[in-house]
Amino acid sequence: MASQNVPKTCKVILADTIAKKLLLEVKETLEKIQAEGAVQPYLAAFLANDDPAALKYAEWSKKTCEENNFTFDLRKVNKDELEEAIMAANEDDTVDGIIVYYPIFPGNPTHDKYIQETVSLAKDVEGLSHTYLHNMYHNIRFLDSPANLKKSILPCTPLAVVKILEHLQIYNPILAPGNRLFGKTITVINRSEVNGRPLAALLANDGAKVYSVDLTGVQLFTRGQGIRAPRHQVHDEEGWGLIDVLPLSDVVISGVPTEDFKVPTDLIRDGAVCINFSSFRNFDGPAVKDKASIYVPSIGKVTIAVLLRNLVRLIANRPRPDGTSTPSQIKARTEAFAND
Repeated sequence: MASQNVPKTCKVILADTIAKKLLLEVKETLEKIQAEGAVQPYLAAFLANDDPAALKYAEWSKKTCEENNFTFDLRKVNKDELEEAIMAANEDDTVDGIIVYYPIFPGNPTHDKYIQETVSLAKDVEGLSHTYLHNMYHNIRFLDSPANLKKSILPCTPLAVVKILEHLQIYNPILAPGNRLFGKTITVINRSEVNGRPLAALLANDGAKVYSVDLTGVQLFTRGQGIRAPRHQVHDEEGWGLIDVLPLSDVVISGVPTEDFKVPTDLIRDGAVCINFSSFRNFDGPAVKDKASIYVPSIGKVTIAVLLRNLVRLIANRPRPDGTSTPSQIKARTEAFAND
């Protein structure tokens, strides 16, 4: 008879494994859409704060870009000069994409939002402009309907989590695209406008029931009964907290930006998938391995791979100088990045 004390096993998945797969996809797609002898894709990065996490992200981005034949240009500027610097990059034909490291004006999110809107739609590699965010929240996946050749850009960190869930086969490939999370219950701990809320919307738009948790409480993101709605709906779960949602969740995703927060391990459902997208460890590593079936302790390298993926998408969306597209560009647009 089998022992009743069989140890639980938890598979720890490192971001590097998933990032390598995405970077290979980026390389193959770039080869399809660029003419022979084309220059390296050029990413201009603007740093106007003293945030150590932003600097570290920039350093990782530079390393990944250089390893994959992308040009990464880190431009450290005074915050008062940032708008003019971005507008100059918008007009510079050698710049293919622009990234800005936030927050720039702590305590003044309106001003940060203004800076986000300063970046040209054609160079917004982070997908933070109003057009891209509107499309994401309304589950619109193309910029040029009904032709549907130019894919909309999605924010890097939320899309990185989606790509991780696809790699882990949480998405069901048997179901139609857009419904492949049907039947899954997911908790996202973080409802920031840059990461947590977009992530909850993306997952709900793909069919999941998503509990979005922050200091103010819990909101439920769904596409309605039987996922009939074309886009997600939001409902306040009055009086609910982690104690209510964690035991229900197949997947727990946490991105609380403080080292003081830990997801209560005792509330996590046995066999859940746990993903940490904070720069701090939101899960107690040894303890969560006794509960989770899969644990992803960080996603940084996947986020950078998605950044390059978005840059290639911007290049694919761009017409030739005469306003037309090459047949290879059109084919690549319809085939590349087909799942999002």
